Amino acid sequence: MIRTITLLTVSNTFMLIAWYGHLKYKDRALWLVIIVSWLIAFVEYCFQVPANRIGSQYFTVTQLKTVQEIITLTVFVIFSSLYFREKFAWNHFVGFLCLVMAAYFIFRK
Repeated sequence: MIRTITLLTVSNTFMLIAWYGHLKYKDRALWLVIIVSWLIAFVEYCFQVPANRIGSQYFTVTQLKTVQEIITLTVFVIFSSLYFREKFAWNHFVGFLCLVMAAYFIFRK
């Protein structure tokens, strides 16, 4: 289970860089940032696919997707704070808390 979470965290880090990293380089040609993003996304898939394969031994597909989304949001908050210097506001916290509550109900037996 820890291995799945670790792989998902690494994969999400690469994916967020692929999706949002180019926003600091708006002066670059779109075709170039698309190619660079695809190359970064390839690395993301090298972690994502094994994470899902391993995680499916412990989680249902719905639970696995829920874990993925919580990790994505957590990594995004850290990424946007460090890379874009965005502030984490109270309404972000409330929204995140709602997702955690959703995860609670999804994992509830």
